[in-house]
Amino acid sequence: MYLSFYNLDDEPFRLTPDPRFLHLSQPHQTALQTLLEGILYRRGLIMITGPIGTGKTTLIDAALQLLYDLSKNSAPIRTALIFDPTLTREEFLETVLDEFGVSCASTSKPARLSALQEMLLETQRQGSTAALFIDEAHLLSSELLEMIRLLGNADTFQAKMLQIVLCGQPELTTMLNRKELSALKQRIACRASLRPLNEAETQVYLEERLHIAGLQGHSPFDSATIYRIFRYSQGVPRLINLLCEGCLVLGFKTQRKMIPPDLVEGVANSLDITAPGMPSECTSTLAGMEVPIVQKSAVDLMIEAMKRNRAARGGSLG
Repeated sequence: MYLSFYNLDDEPFRLTPDPRFLHLSQPHQTALQTLLEGILYRRGLIMITGPIGTGKTTLIDAALQLLYDLSKNSAPIRTALIFDPTLTREEFLETVLDEFGVSCASTSKPARLSALQEMLLETQRQGSTAALFIDEAHLLSSELLEMIRLLGNADTFQAKMLQIVLCGQPELTTMLNRKELSALKQRIACRASLRPLNEAETQVYLEERLHIAGLQGHSPFDSATIYRIFRYSQGVPRLINLLCEGCLVLGFKTQRKMIPPDLVEGVANSLDITAPGMPSECTSTLAGMEVPIVQKSAVDLMIEAMKRNRAARGGSLG
């Protein structure tokens, strides 16, 4: 209802994990690169963690889209996604086969494992790979984590046949520190962590989403309002979206082209979002570090191409 009022073509702060709106701040770009390299170079087990609302599911969707695009020019990369891992061992194996499109008339575990193994071998013979994404992996039971370890053992002398991505909240790291899961922990070849945005990244995040949504002209959020949004959201993208969406809706209702800071406070109160004390400084973890020049990999080029394509559609990536 507010799109024409703010000269927008699309809703910039919807909560659905749309890959178009993936914000590639430093930790998000590192995580995406880690994830893609782990799959394309057949590293085996990959783990991505991050607090609630930091964009893990959006990251997975962006990776799936990039892998799909890559498959158009090479052997198809077979992918499967499990977004609810609260399953029994039998349900988990059945879901894996269904997601990969593998048919198996028998319901026995040996038959299903054999069907999966045959699919993995055929995929490798085609010069491609298979990747299993498990979202909300911190909800996995110890039994399923052990099954995942066994599935991850499927390999040849050349490479791992099944790439497994465990994506979940920081509790996943704590789980893997259990003694009984040490064998699985040792097999994790790649890992990366997401974090909330700092104040400068929050401003870039807002501007980026507004431009991708087709904003023409000035942003309805000035620096004082953005600071208030950052203070209440603590830099968590999901909370930023909730606050900004509420501000645009209320701003439209009150016919305000510019969102004042006090309106943010009203929206935050209505959503029961409080603003704890903030640190005196909130800077990027890379601030002051000397970043070496490195040779760009194929994954780097893929991510840069995605950035250029988004920028050409009106996006603005930092």
